[in-house]
Amino acid sequence: MAAALAGLGLGLSLIIAIGAQNVFVLRQGIRREHVLAVVIVCAVSDAVLIAAGIAGLGAVLEVVPWLVDVVRWAGAIFLVGYGMLAARRAWRPTGALTVGEQPEGGEPAPASDPRLRGVLLTALALTWLNPHVYLDTVFLLGSIASTWQEQRWLFGAGAMLGSVLWFTALGFGARYLGRWLSSPRAWRWLDAGIAVVMVAIAVSLVVSG
Repeated sequence: MAAALAGLGLGLSLIIAIGAQNVFVLRQGIRREHVLAVVIVCAVSDAVLIAAGIAGLGAVLEVVPWLVDVVRWAGAIFLVGYGMLAARRAWRPTGALTVGEQPEGGEPAPASDPRLRGVLLTALALTWLNPHVYLDTVFLLGSIASTWQEQRWLFGAGAMLGSVLWFTALGFGARYLGRWLSSPRAWRWLDAGIAVVMVAIAVSLVVSG
């Protein structure tokens, strides 16, 4: 139990920090658009990365360090592109949904909706092209989990639970921000903030490298 609680605490402390992935989940939660799918993608991706770190992928990446550089540059390019899209939405709104509004006359979007595919691909890219995710989950959590020896998988399970709890709370709790984001002007400010965060993270990736 102590190992699981330690993993839960460390996992939450790492994932709560503002980042590209969290900003995207927050925006989808506020829009109430494919929230469950986004939460599942982010939580499962974190679980896979945590498991890989515990299983020893961190040691492999230390032997082949150039893989981290590839991910770092790919992530920076993607974040700048996504930030520019958010900036364009802020500068020229295109009729974005207000909080609580659903597409297609109030009905939930069908599973085959191409918007769902785009949302899922963005969630995957913001997770798997983010070097900070590898540093936090694969290297840091993996190395600390190894100190628990036989209980390292309990530690990892706690960290995975932390991801599930956080993304669920962030995605489904964001809807309660509706009263503050009920106007088009508020959405423009939100998208402007997203653009700044995304570009800032991209710059930090390049500079830190």
